[in-house]
Amino acid sequence: MTVTNGPGPAVPDSPFADRVLERLTVVHPDHADPERAGAMRAYMKDVAPFLGLTSTVRRGLDRVVLRGLPSPGEADCAAVALRCWRLPEREYHYFAVDLLRRHVTVLSPDFLPVVRRLLTTVPWWDTVDPLAVHVVGGLVAAEPGLRTRMDAWSADEDRWLVRAALLHQLRYRERTDAGRLFGYCLRRAGHDDLFVRKAIGWALREYAKTDPGAVRGFVAEHRDRLAPLSVREALRSAGP
Repeated sequence: MTVTNGPGPAVPDSPFADRVLERLTVVHPDHADPERAGAMRAYMKDVAPFLGLTSTVRRGLDRVVLRGLPSPGEADCAAVALRCWRLPEREYHYFAVDLLRRHVTVLSPDFLPVVRRLLTTVPWWDTVDPLAVHVVGGLVAAEPGLRTRMDAWSADEDRWLVRAALLHQLRYRERTDAGRLFGYCLRRAGHDDLFVRKAIGWALREYAKTDPGAVRGFVAEHRDRLAPLSVREALRSAGP
């Protein structure tokens, strides 16, 4: 699938996406809760407006939207995600993220520019983290050649791409490329952004569940370079 036309991914033609968006933009607003929406927007630091749907309600409505539709292909996934991201309310973005998570196995390496657009447009941890762990992680696991793209992301000026590179191996366990993980952590150890420093600690903490000795050794050797927050998070699983 080729979706890169001009400055960013183009939206592919997709009758599947047409049906989904037609249903989605009727079903979800019908269950909006303005009072809850205000609280959700405040909690998420005003990154986007909300309809006010709880996770349970939203996922139930998502099933209604998708009922009777065929499984999407890669172009369908791209079209739904990019079109959902054009809508202001955050629940539409969550719908797209969940769709990509469920169908990551149909996505090819060519899909990575779409994910990059999602990671860097209206970005906040609530969409960045599941995209990084479940979508980017799935793409790189299926095509190891994408690891060099993660190398580039880890050096990027965009904090959310850096966070995604740090977190994409979070569920790899024994398949983790420890050299890359530790390299990324060192490369961004002095980063001034809280979300990057927390991602370093989180990534190390998760890998410590697989190889606690390696994480303890890495932290001991580089404690002077790592932020205190990163160290604390890393050692929560690895031990002192």
